[in-house]
Amino acid sequence: MGVFIALLLLPLAAHAITPGERLADPALEARARAITTELRCLVCQNQSIDDSDASLAKDLRVLVREKLKEGMSDAQVREFVHARYGDFVLLRPPVKPGTLLLWAAPLVALLAGAAAIWMAARRRAGFPATPAKALSEEERARLKTLGVSDLETPKETSKS
Repeated sequence: MGVFIALLLLPLAAHAITPGERLADPALEARARAITTELRCLVCQNQSIDDSDASLAKDLRVLVREKLKEGMSDAQVREFVHARYGDFVLLRPPVKPGTLLLWAAPLVALLAGAAAIWMAARRRAGFPATPAKALSEEERARLKTLGVSDLETPKETSKS
């Protein structure tokens, strides 16, 4: 049973990196993988370039590896790609005035939904049943002509 589950989960662990892209130095390759998992595929948009099969993602993976081979630090490589493609290329964009709405949107949506539910619940609980009004003399007379005499009518309340 465990083997079956492992086989089902195997495709989830697959990455788009081809053997030709891998660096010979394992430490450098680990750094490259760490960087490429933080960069968004500009074509797929909700995948890292590490997971994407798009040709642009492949080009970015190769670029990251080239910059690492040139001796750039991880931060320098991230900054190079960020300077070239902007905040959108980062899977975790920085919190700044330009991206504040992006970061706040989930919280705002959650609060708006909670407020809508709260207001609907208050509105539903806040409406009392419509009180029955007393019948007029004309209505009582009409009921008597119809043969309804046992009808209990609410007493009129005097307004003070």
